[in-house]
Amino acid sequence: MPPISAAERTLRFLAMPLARLIYRVTAVGVERLPTGGFLLLPNHITWVDAIVLLLACPRPIRFLIAKEYYENSILHPVLRTAGCIPITSLRARGAMRLAAERMRAGEIVCLFPEGQLSRTGTLQRLRRGYEIIAREAERPVVPVWLDQLWGSIFSYQGQRFFTKWPRRFPYPAAVEFGAPLAPNDADSATVREQLLKLGERCYSRRSALREHLGVAAVRGLKRNTFRVAVIDGLDDSELSRGKLLGAAAALSRHLRKECAEKRIGIVLPASKGGVVANLAVVLAGKVPVGLNFTSGRGALERAQAIAGLTTAISAQAFAKRLTDFPWPENVVQLDELLPRMKTPIFLWWMAAIFVPARMFTRMLGLPREGDHAEAVLLFTSGSSGDPKGVVLSHRNLVGNVSQFRAMLDAQPDDLILASLPFFHSFGCTVTLWFPLIDGVRITTYPNPLDAAKCGELIERQRVTIVLAAPTFLRGYLRKAEGPQMRSVRLTITGAEKLPRNLAEAFEERFDKPVFEGYGLTETSPVVSVNLPDPEPGAPGDPVQPSNRPSSVGKMAPGIAAEIREPETGKRLSLHETGMLWLRGPNIFEGYLDDPVRTAEVLQDGWLKTGDLGRFDEDGFLFIEGRLSRFSKIGGEMVPHETVEQKILAALGLGNEDERAIAVASAPDEAKGEALVILSTIEVDLAALREKLQAAGVPNLWIPKLVRQVETIPVLATGKLDLRHCSQLASSAGL
Repeated sequence: MPPISAAERTLRFLAMPLARLIYRVTAVGVERLPTGGFLLLPNHITWVDAIVLLLACPRPIRFLIAKEYYENSILHPVLRTAGCIPITSLRARGAMRLAAERMRAGEIVCLFPEGQLSRTGTLQRLRRGYEIIAREAERPVVPVWLDQLWGSIFSYQGQRFFTKWPRRFPYPAAVEFGAPLAPNDADSATVREQLLKLGERCYSRRSALREHLGVAAVRGLKRNTFRVAVIDGLDDSELSRGKLLGAAAALSRHLRKECAEKRIGIVLPASKGGVVANLAVVLAGKVPVGLNFTSGRGALERAQAIAGLTTAISAQAFAKRLTDFPWPENVVQLDELLPRMKTPIFLWWMAAIFVPARMFTRMLGLPREGDHAEAVLLFTSGSSGDPKGVVLSHRNLVGNVSQFRAMLDAQPDDLILASLPFFHSFGCTVTLWFPLIDGVRITTYPNPLDAAKCGELIERQRVTIVLAAPTFLRGYLRKAEGPQMRSVRLTITGAEKLPRNLAEAFEERFDKPVFEGYGLTETSPVVSVNLPDPEPGAPGDPVQPSNRPSSVGKMAPGIAAEIREPETGKRLSLHETGMLWLRGPNIFEGYLDDPVRTAEVLQDGWLKTGDLGRFDEDGFLFIEGRLSRFSKIGGEMVPHETVEQKILAALGLGNEDERAIAVASAPDEAKGEALVILSTIEVDLAALREKLQAAGVPNLWIPKLVRQVETIPVLATGKLDLRHCSQLASSAGL
């Protein structure tokens, strides 16, 4: 290791203590650093990333820096003394040779491979000049991740540098050094994958993720107790943060006293009552169970049995509409109970205004940490159609809220349309817990399919953010007027694939682009999302893309990804198409009391999504298809195997008969996907539809077309050839 000059020692002696007063840096993985020279490749978040790296690394670092900054009259003496290497795009070769020489001499050289500061907080395209340096020097490449710096005054969060107050002092930061890569193995896909994994490990260590969901909600609502939290879209009545917290706290004391069980069902649409009920259950130290009241009776009975429910919260006015709902033993009717609780609600409301947040949570008896404990239970159906209880922990929800918050960067005057049901993971996290924790206003409406009323509500309340499934956007095209969407600045879709023609029609009609995201109930649910491109820092600066057509956007911070070969599990490049595996603090804890199906999708903290995907060089995720035997139709998961069993029963065919039918799916403009029956026998679809409806099969589950085939495609093992079935269904002329 070459000795450093007296001038550099003096600079470090004077500058480093001052830097440590401003930043409290936690370094991980220092022991992984090679003893000789190597190339350091960090992500680039702030103007002071170099200082943070110097605080984390025990050895001097030689930074490659743009010549325009190196020659700045104020910075030049410091940068020259620190051994920085100036580089320009026109004369990069000389700087690369010098960097390689320094590395061969045993020094650490650092290059920011993105080439510019991130204006989105996400990892940008990695420029490949670093590959030339590493190969010429024949020295290892070490990826390194800088965490917690997005949001500091030197980052671009909020669309500005410097003009922000520091959130904490000294400001915390984390740095993790990765394992060295051989120069020939350090291609851009591999380095991106390693950086994302380091970012996930850093994010997952954040102490804030251990917080109890109820404590996080109390802290969010306490920031301005007089500000409106919820606007009811039916009557325009408003609920302030303080009053919402007071009502939920009073109800939580009742639930804690009267309900001994751990889990409580919620049977309410998106409404003020739905918000109060969910918050109250969590403040009572219990687990809200979102029950999909649009499901069939059998699925609801099974879900309640899995959850062990004996109590549910609803409202008489709503319950009357559910004619065949299997109610549990005890039902708490909010519209009867809350009017009798005026005094405790008022007292807790006053406490919400005047009592500090920490004392308030102690009064409620909430622990400060929730971490991996169960916070919310939602239900999803797999290929068998049997409901699976998805256990989302406090860490999952607090983590996914923080991830979504970093990407969305909501403004103080934003208003979210909360029409998605809270039993759906998208609605649960993004239109319920995110607004409560982050302090964003919502306006609720109980029926997302009522596009005419939703359009009127958007115009009347000046909604700025619309979150919906593509199916609901089709309703807006049919029933909403163009001027009604003038206030909307952001429209994000999820739950099913967004057809390009639908996005184009929506933008043409309302002059508003639609941004597609991706997620699963098992990921709490947000994984990735397209967003508007940030403004360039200065005229002529390149624009850092935040959206890309046909992709589902860039991944949220703190999520790592791998692409694996579907059959063998062999790891592939991120740029190849294969099975998408994910890891992060938002990955669920498992299916309730179902270790077999949990083991099928969770391995060493990694989630097998069941989706085929790939990443491009800018980090955008493309979902290429699904191998799992289900379809997403109108945002609902429809299991092929269960539909097959219903059809066999309706046709009077037994399982012992030779395979006569198979259900596959094909793209459908109306619902995203539609079911197609592949059949070796003649099937009267109209008569079959009547039999299925009489058997209580939901309309979404009824196939739209029959495709006559000579034989049902099967593999040598006797299993269905799903890929061939899908091809036959797609060519059926839907």
